[in-house]
Formats: sequence, C-alpha cells, structure tokens
Amino acid sequence: MSGTTIFHNPACSTSRKVLDALRASGEEPVVVEYLKTPPDRATLRRLAAEMGLPLRAILRQKAEPYAELGLDDARWSDDELLDAIERHPVLIERPIVVTPLGTRLCRPAEKLAEILPPQQQQQQQQQPSA
Repeated sequence: MSGTTIFHNPACSTSRKVLDALRASGEEPVVVEYLKTPPDRATLRRLAAEMGLPLRAILRQKAEPYAELGLDDARWSDDELLDAIERHPVLIERPIVVTPLGTRLCRPAEKLAEILPPQQQQQQQQQPSA
C-alpha cells in the first residue's frame, strides 16, 4: 500500500499535473477524489495542522460558493468554515498531497518536490514532460 495520498480533482489541471508527477516519481498514490468522497472535518483539521496553515488557507477562493457565501469575511469560525466545506466540497483547495515526508497544498505543482524523497524527485525529473 502506498504511503502517499492525493486529494484530487480530475477536472483541475494542477491536480492532474501533480498526480502525473507522483506517478512519474515511481509512486502510485491513494487517490481521493474529494468531490465524490469528501474528507471529514477531523481530516481537514489534521491536514491544515500538518501543513501549518489555518483552516481558511485551504479554502478555494475561486470556487463559486466562496464569494456567494461571503467566506472572505474574517467573522467565520473554523467550525462555520467546515460547515460550508461539508455543503460545498468544491471549496477545498487542491491538490493536497500527504507523503511520509509531510503534507503540502501543491499549488503551484512544484511544491510537490518539498515532500518527495530525493530519489523520487530524480525519477520524476527524468520523465519526459507531457
């Protein structure tokens, strides 16, 4: 079983690029299509904590409901933000990748290198670009 997980949206070019890079590095990650299978509240809190980010930082501001709901207002508590994410999983910024070396929001895609072992970075870099 893989030690790597990607929270992935196949409609997102950055998410596809990161998934391709993981595979090019020799890793076959667990792929969580979060729009079909959203992570629970505890998982979202854990991911944000592992990245050292406030929960608000994993919100996708370009997602349609972000502005519609007024989520840019600092008055929203973490629990209220999680309520919004539960109703609208598209609000999760992507892709989030978890490896044994850490957890990153891989936007831009180059952030993936921060959590790949050097050998996997080399394998990924040796693959021809798509």
